[in-house]
This record gives sequence, structure tokens and C-alpha cells, in this order.
Amino acid sequence: MSANQPIEIAGYFQADKAPAPGVPVLPAKPEPLALDPALTAVIVVDLQNAYASKDGYLDKAGFDVSATGPVIESTLKVINTARAAGMPIVFFQNGWDQQYQEAGGPGSPNWYKSNALKTMRKHPELMGTLLAKGSWDYELVDQLSPQPGDIVIAKPRYSGFYNTSLDSILRSRGIKNLVFTGIATNVCVESTLRDGFFLEYFGVVLADATHQAGPPAIQQAALFNIETFFGWVSTVSDFCELFASSHSTNASV
Repeated sequence: MSANQPIEIAGYFQADKAPAPGVPVLPAKPEPLALDPALTAVIVVDLQNAYASKDGYLDKAGFDVSATGPVIESTLKVINTARAAGMPIVFFQNGWDQQYQEAGGPGSPNWYKSNALKTMRKHPELMGTLLAKGSWDYELVDQLSPQPGDIVIAKPRYSGFYNTSLDSILRSRGIKNLVFTGIATNVCVESTLRDGFFLEYFGVVLADATHQAGPPAIQQAALFNIETFFGWVSTVSDFCELFASSHSTNASV
């Protein structure tokens, strides 16, 4: 790219060719992304004991959850920055009723592919404790405390758009851009971002505020898939620096 060639900026613009003056532009791969905070929401995916805590579902199913602490800390930074910038926060909780009717029976592929359901079939004593509403496993981790005005949505499948009110909630607020944190990058985060892509939302994952289910190579594969086909990838520091600066500038005007 020549020095005189303008840098392409992606994103939802009110204008046809460029973001409006003053709209923050987030450094991201494969190109920068314009994020008007009035059109942007932060999506916190499944930061529950099930996915992020020792003795939660993922841990009991044999997945490594030892590195989830920094993801929680990074997500808190993102949430605090987003609140100050006026962005809505959406928390997802994945799971089902105590009888697992919402999970689907043998006629559902979820019956065969859900590692939580498979783990409970191997260990019947765990029935009612993994991803069951009202259980410790289902609850958000202690560090996350939704505030008045935050949105908490229960979801029965990997995608946050499937059989939930997410789309209507976002559209009613004029939201076009979704900033993702949470677990698991390669499952629920990617599934929700993909469905958002099909519904014309611009999705960006903050890579260091997410964690994969599986070995580290899975994280890199998921991020490659997202930035190449479905969305954008950025970092917590870039997001927080951008919107802390933008909020400070707007407050001083």
C-alpha cells in the first residue's frame, strides 16, 4: 500500500464512504473498524462457573480452565470502559431447566454433541448440577455483577441469537456493532458472531478477553476463521484506550 493510499475502514456508517467525524476507529484485523458507541453493544458470552471455574462443567468434562482468570479480568476492564462510553452490556448464560427439557432429547443433535449432557450420562450423580438453571454451575462468575440497565439473557444453544430475544433487543436500540468477550471462542463466541454476521451485525472479538475450549491452537484457528470470514479481531488494550480517550474527549467538550 502506498503512503498516499487511504486506509480502508470497515464498519456501519451513516455516510456512504467514511465514518462521521469523531466516530472512534478501532485497530483490528483484517482492517480498522469504525465503532460509534451509540451503535455498539458489548456481548459477554457465558462467563459462568460452568465455563470459567474449577469444578465447573468444562473442568469436569476434561477441558483446561486454568487460564480463564485473565479473561475475566480483561472482560471487567472492557465492561467498565463500555459503561463509561454509554454502551449496553449483554450477559449470556448458557443452560437449561432442571429437567433438561430445553436441552432436547435423543431426537436433538444437542443430545449427542453437548459435552455437558454426555458427561452427565457417564456420571448420573451430576444430573441437575451442570448448566442447570438455579445451580452454581449456571451462575455468572463472582467477579461479574450485572448492573441496573445491563441485559442478561438465557440461551439454550451455542448461538446467542437462537431462540432468544437478542436480535429484537439490539434492533430496538439501533445497535449495529457487537464487541465480544467470553468463553468459548471456538464454540459459543464464534457461533453467536456468525449468526450476527448473517443478520447484518458487525462483530469484533477482543482476542485476549476470550478463551477456547480445547488446546491453544484452537484459539488461533477460531480467531483466524473470524477475521477471515465473519468479523474482526482486536485487543482489550486497543478497545479500552480508544473509548477511554473518546469518552474523555467528549466529556471535555
